[in-house]
Amino acid sequence: MIMDLIIAGLLAIQDYVATHVLTCLIPAFMLAGGMVAFINQEAILNHLGAKVNKAKSFSLASFASFFVAACSCTVIPVSAGLYFSGASIGVAFIVLWVSPSANILSLIYTGNILGPEIVVARVIASLSMAFVVGWVMTLVFRNEVREIAAPTNVTAQNSIISRKHLIFLLLITASLLLPNYVGQTGPYIQKVIIWGVATLILLAYGLKALSKEEIKSWLRETWWFIKLIFPLLIVGVFLVGVLGKLLPPDWIQKWLGGNGVTASFIATFIGAVSYFATMTEAPFVDTLMKLGMGKGPALALLLTGPGLSLPNWIAIARVFGVKKSFVYVITIIILGTFVGWFFGNFIL
Repeated sequence: MIMDLIIAGLLAIQDYVATHVLTCLIPAFMLAGGMVAFINQEAILNHLGAKVNKAKSFSLASFASFFVAACSCTVIPVSAGLYFSGASIGVAFIVLWVSPSANILSLIYTGNILGPEIVVARVIASLSMAFVVGWVMTLVFRNEVREIAAPTNVTAQNSIISRKHLIFLLLITASLLLPNYVGQTGPYIQKVIIWGVATLILLAYGLKALSKEEIKSWLRETWWFIKLIFPLLIVGVFLVGVLGKLLPPDWIQKWLGGNGVTASFIATFIGAVSYFATMTEAPFVDTLMKLGMGKGPALALLLTGPGLSLPNWIAIARVFGVKKSFVYVITIIILGTFVGWFFGNFIL
């Protein structure tokens, strides 16, 4: 039995490394490093900082997050890059939530499998939860004193980022998004090729446009995120593999029927501890719905499945602190349960 659990954990790591590290995590770490190294700290504070109107900064963060096709683990370095560049705690955690729970790529795929009704509900629920999360994190940690990473480049005082640095970050973003957007229906090797071409282009541009010191600064910040987050992700993925082996499928099917609070809570909790890569949640939920799962619990699982995971909990605690991780996870579980119950009984 113990050997079976170990094998399940190792297989989960094998799958994670084989299909996510190269085309997802590496460009995400590169993007986070670039954000810290090249984005103007003062400009970030002017647009997304703690003193900015919350409706404005939260709306901007929510809208931008729709276009980042990232899983719950991949988005952590991106969110952390914003946070350590000067963005408010509310903004950072909105990005942390919306990007995996309701990005454009996952919404399109969900619509193809589950229909437009579920997609609309997912968007509304994700945005509503995002604003609540932003306000909760802001209120709970409003007296926090934190250090903001010192800017390592000089940009115009009112400019968020210089033109050459913006182009460089856009090229990194393309290497993160294109494998999922362009290569979503093909074999994994197709994603690798797309990522490889995009990466070669961004490296060629970087060598031509950036100075040696700027490249060193970018690589230094990127390495900081890698050594901080990646080992914990591997441990978390192993634990998820073990949990998946222990969780009886019959038990899940029995307790996820209907749209009651209990069913929504169980669906939310399963999603919160399990790891779902972007788009994998839709076919999984479709299978459970065919076995009798209610629409409310299905929505809860669609949100929390990609939005949270056990590796995500651990990595957030390491990057942002245990207290922030605890408040965030508990808030999402409560909101996911309520959203599943409410939408299941009154909307869907």
